[in-house]
Amino acid sequence: MLLKPLGVACAMIALSSAAHAASCGNTGAGFEAWKAEFAREAKRSGVKARGLDALAQARYATRTIAADRNQKSFRYSLPKFMQIRGADTIVAQGRKRKARNPDFYAALERQYGVPAGVLIAIHGMETAFGGFMGDSAVVSAIVTLTYDCRRSDFFKPHAIGALKLVDQGAITGATLGAKHGELGHTQFLPGNALEYGVDANGDGRVDFYNQTDALASTANFLRKKGWKKGRGYQEGEPNFAVIKQWNAATVYQQAIAIMAARIDG
Repeated sequence: MLLKPLGVACAMIALSSAAHAASCGNTGAGFEAWKAEFAREAKRSGVKARGLDALAQARYATRTIAADRNQKSFRYSLPKFMQIRGADTIVAQGRKRKARNPDFYAALERQYGVPAGVLIAIHGMETAFGGFMGDSAVVSAIVTLTYDCRRSDFFKPHAIGALKLVDQGAITGATLGAKHGELGHTQFLPGNALEYGVDANGDGRVDFYNQTDALASTANFLRKKGWKKGRGYQEGEPNFAVIKQWNAATVYQQAIAIMAARIDG
């Protein structure tokens, strides 16, 4: 057996790994060839026939790319952000929703430790309480973002997650969500949906387009990320760091904490 210098051996390993990884692109020109490469990677990650078929049918999502490269709202000041996102309306409607169904929210808090205001604020912020859950094909959107070179590594586990959700029957290749592939009432990224989804209504499937499942899944996500029951969630308090796990934008985190306190107050 011929021994190679360590540097040469490491270089060959790196080249071998690169050969097995799908190459990203910044236009739609290489998307179909990339999908064929990514299908092999997805299969090695455990994606089955239905998920692979959804990948094969995925289309390059031009609207997703346009939205990803033109995100402005998170650069606003907090007052401007809350105005644009309709914070006063979310709080007013959120209080009514809590008053109409107090037992439901109390049960979630008992089980997961997350107060109603936080879940209601997220629900209102993400989809206007289910009023608009998106008009983009989830699989196409998340696969496109994985192909795009800007944040391939971030979106890859969510693309794999989306394909596994297809395998499980939780979504299909035609399921609609937000332009970044978020799905359901509270806009879970698919990898998080796969990991934290809860069948709260007991019908045998996790359905993020069902409010009960979606809110329980959101509470489960926050608990698993370290939510401490009975502790505060405003800036500087223990659970504010957990809100950061839901969304990385500071103004979003601040807005959720403020609205949640007003709903719970």
